[in-house]
Amino acid sequence: MHASGSPERRPRLTPPIADVRRAVRDALSGLDGAGLDGEGPDAAAEADDDPRFGVLVLVGLSGGADSLALAGATAFEAPRAGIRAGAVIVDHGLQAGSAEVAEAAAAQAKALDLDPVVVVRVEVAASADGPEGAARAARYAAFERAMDDTGASHVLLAHTLDDQAETVLLGLARGSGPTSLRGMARETGPYLRPLLGIRRLTTRQFCADSGLVAWEDPHNTDPSFTRVRVRSTVLPVLEAELGPGVAEALARTAEQLREDSDALDGLALEWALELTSQDAEGAVALDVRGLAADPPALRQRIIRLVVQNEFGVSLERVHTLAVAELITDWHGQKALTLPGVRVVRQNGLLVFTPA
Repeated sequence: MHASGSPERRPRLTPPIADVRRAVRDALSGLDGAGLDGEGPDAAAEADDDPRFGVLVLVGLSGGADSLALAGATAFEAPRAGIRAGAVIVDHGLQAGSAEVAEAAAAQAKALDLDPVVVVRVEVAASADGPEGAARAARYAAFERAMDDTGASHVLLAHTLDDQAETVLLGLARGSGPTSLRGMARETGPYLRPLLGIRRLTTRQFCADSGLVAWEDPHNTDPSFTRVRVRSTVLPVLEAELGPGVAEALARTAEQLREDSDALDGLALEWALELTSQDAEGAVALDVRGLAADPPALRQRIIRLVVQNEFGVSLERVHTLAVAELITDWHGQKALTLPGVRVVRQNGLLVFTPA
């Protein structure tokens, strides 16, 4: 049924519908269990005896245009790929009427024949990362719980090209370095982002063409949120002053930086394995001579990688550079005590211990 309650009818294949479906099809094609023989709506039924037709994905659905378009496209494409598709709706409880919004989104998911449809209610605790960060942490915890409860292998998230451009701009403003500028990945563990190449205007048109009525989240127009100000003010000014295509250019930049960053991360991991040793007390050591021979970008990556993997500490750039000075500007310095880790140079080694 459409949102209006009229009898269901297949929407005509407009360019926005085709674009969003294609993006979802590409994302699903890489999953184990995808690509079963047979096409069309009855393909899934024909595959009942195939053990691969047990793969389940969940759409992270808020009821907004982006996630609703993703849900509609997934409902169409998943059976054709031999994959089951459901939805998970997270009620953050941050707005009046949030439970009703969640139930309305669940009803839309069921009308699209997504199954199972899971509504998870969470409490957003105060966090040093602010309200946005706290809500995000609660949301991803809910996704993990939904995957555990349903046996789903992946959650599809509705981040768009516009979201990617906003992420890059926020990273630039904060001076967060390449990790932030590389933006969001199309795949991060069990999370897939099929719409990173799709504009927000396209998802809205998808919903209009499909007869789907999207929920308008008031938080998306609240200027107290930094991302909203980037979306409503900064990007439009850049487009007006520099010409159209700024969002696409930022997204391309993120993709290129991600490719470069992934390559450097791979080299850092290989080299870290060669340079690292560990003693029975849990101290981790890096060979100074080997690190000194590396270019700065690789050397700093190795330091961050080792500290993150061994101690669970994410070093800020200022801390990483301070450690690097024990290699490149050695003049008998004392041990460094950083958040969560202590490092000292001795006998040609950088020795890391918990702080």
